[in-house]
Amino acid sequence: MNTKGMPVVDVLVVGAGPTGLLLAGDLARSGVDVTVLERRDGESNLSRAFGLHARTMEQLDARGLADELLRIGTPVRSLRPLGRICIDFSRLRTRFPFVLITPQWQVERLLLRRAEEAGATIRFGVRATGVRQDPDGVDVDVSDQNGATATLRARYVVGADGARSAIRRGLGMPFPGKSVVNSVMLADVLLEREPEQLLNFASNDDGFTFLAPFGDGWYRVIAWDRKRQLPDDAPVSLEEVRDITKRTIGDDLGMHDSRWLSRFHSDERQVPHYRQGRVFLAGDAAHVHSPAGGMGMNTGMQDAANLGWKLAAVLHGWAGDALLDSYHAERHPVGRMVLRVSHALLTAIITRSPVIRAVRVSVAAVAHQLRMVEARVASGISGIGIAYHAPRGSHPLTGRRVPDLRLAGEPARLYEALRQGTFVLVGRDVAAVAAPWAGRVATASPAGSLHPTLLVRPDGYVAWAAEDPHPDEVRKALTRWLGEVGRHTA
Repeated sequence: MNTKGMPVVDVLVVGAGPTGLLLAGDLARSGVDVTVLERRDGESNLSRAFGLHARTMEQLDARGLADELLRIGTPVRSLRPLGRICIDFSRLRTRFPFVLITPQWQVERLLLRRAEEAGATIRFGVRATGVRQDPDGVDVDVSDQNGATATLRARYVVGADGARSAIRRGLGMPFPGKSVVNSVMLADVLLEREPEQLLNFASNDDGFTFLAPFGDGWYRVIAWDRKRQLPDDAPVSLEEVRDITKRTIGDDLGMHDSRWLSRFHSDERQVPHYRQGRVFLAGDAAHVHSPAGGMGMNTGMQDAANLGWKLAAVLHGWAGDALLDSYHAERHPVGRMVLRVSHALLTAIITRSPVIRAVRVSVAAVAHQLRMVEARVASGISGIGIAYHAPRGSHPLTGRRVPDLRLAGEPARLYEALRQGTFVLVGRDVAAVAAPWAGRVATASPAGSLHPTLLVRPDGYVAWAAEDPHPDEVRKALTRWLGEVGRHTA
């Protein structure tokens, strides 16, 4: 099919989960023409993910969405997945020192509203069936629920369509890895008796059970019965969930009225490359792992935060194609780290080896005594400790997450300044220097005694920093990251 004369969208995002919707909102907010395809016919109130970690909440705060989620979610300040070891988020230096328990569909609803208000086109009930690319663009074959077919053309395509990604398969990209646990049961239930703790976890030789509150009376149960391993399509009964809960926690808490019962297996997989030409993969399309640590939805949304501003910069002509390569360079190591952490947690939870169990108890005891170890675990799982590689000779802050700095005047916080979707230059008397890049960078003065001047990327990481720089140094940094003055292509 000749597609040369077809209308071309700037970016076609396949998948309207949290990853795809956050990306679409960022792109549309930046003036990029973006369309999202979703095979589901509208939203669902059933979802596997249910926790937002601190770094994801910071990303949502930078988009003006965090406070609304705080009103409906339940903050949990610590987890105890391995007995004595405590993953204490309350000590994190962030506005959000907790895990916010809120179901994925609530997050999707908020991100969908933002994307549509910014001008993104969302098409539900449309499935991608094939993908081809050439030097100038990407063709995506689609079909709707009535069987009608078409081919859409875009300058770039992002596959955010989950573990069974049609975009990944259409490109023939490998997805190496393995299945690590089978027959995990999910249930959303009501309880007659409230658990002693907000989050309840227990494991023994029979299996494990995890309970988390949604805040509206419903609870999510994740349960695994070592002695009952069935295929994914085997039906799940509430009695089956009650039974393993009683055998692990010691009480089924009067579980009743399930609104959702499901069974799944958990894989650990990651694509070797997040970019192939004009096509990118994000979220579960690029990496999947066990639910241990609750990092899946969070990692995908942070993929989107990393990729969105880079696509916008290239599409607007401010940056060259090499910037898009940095998406893989920065996010692939993060995905690899998440796989390793979730694997370690899952192995410690489900192992039957007496030796490993003994080691687990010993490690938990030592970690409980060494708060630095617990702090590092909390920093990694929350995403607060993630930093990107910086070139040799860079300022030590380069590539690191920027805390929510207090600013002089309005806006009063850095993450409020980031809501414009641009870079933010934080320093003394920097407005005049940055004026030629108006629209690409906002400027702010620190309220406290911040010594280095910081150029903060739209995703909240330091692009460049310097101690008391000369204005020419600042101009050089702005040119490097924001392009030549006046360089802009629609």
